[in-house]
Amino acid sequence: MQEVLKLIESNKQKFATLPLFEYMYDCKIEPKQRLAFAPCMSHFIMSFTDFNKYVFRAENCQSNRKVQEMINEHTKEDESHSPWFLVDLELLKLNPIKSFTDVLEFLWGEETKITRQITYQVAGLTLQAEPIVKLAAIEALEAMGNVFFTASSKVTSELRSITQKEYAYFGESHLEVETGHTMGTSEVESCFAKIKLTEEQQKQASYVVEAIFKIFSEWTYELLTYAHNHPIEFVNIKNSNLVLIACK
Repeated sequence: MQEVLKLIESNKQKFATLPLFEYMYDCKIEPKQRLAFAPCMSHFIMSFTDFNKYVFRAENCQSNRKVQEMINEHTKEDESHSPWFLVDLELLKLNPIKSFTDVLEFLWGEETKITRQITYQVAGLTLQAEPIVKLAAIEALEAMGNVFFTASSKVTSELRSITQKEYAYFGESHLEVETGHTMGTSEVESCFAKIKLTEEQQKQASYVVEAIFKIFSEWTYELLTYAHNHPIEFVNIKNSNLVLIACK
């Protein structure tokens, strides 16, 4: 497993250099604009609860039972994060009133096609996989989550000074529970690193890790394009603070 964890760390470092994160850290851009891509994320974020319940979790798994039990425990905490996303959309004023058909057209439209592919690919790569391969996939997701929420929490820290509001999904509270590793403790991570994989297990786990980083890296460009194509309009108010008034 040590080699797989090294592969994840290497991919994480490359992931952190992608243009989306440069955009999110750019203080010359208004903070809400740096999260203007949030609606584009919806299909995957809302599917993440289902990943935890129906893809990663397996209550009666007989192979690598200890690993699967730890994954199951992790999923029970991780499945609760999607509602935070809905709260933040409201706080960011990125929750326009639309008809049901408009929402469906958006979720399955051209602007969000890679977001949907993430949902399908992650499920396809892991649904029937053995626990050790699921673990590698979750570790990859956690690593990318750590990169993303480190950037987004910086943005919401700036926003909080303007709005006096806390952002549950994009903010520091989410970052605190997204340690970058599946189980979140150095003791358990050390245990994982010592797991011996067969040649076939290492091959499968490495393939899944590379595939997941690839599709998520592509996703960052879709999110960045969405942010550029949906500028947020602001007006100056007292003390030079800025308030969102419309989202195109």
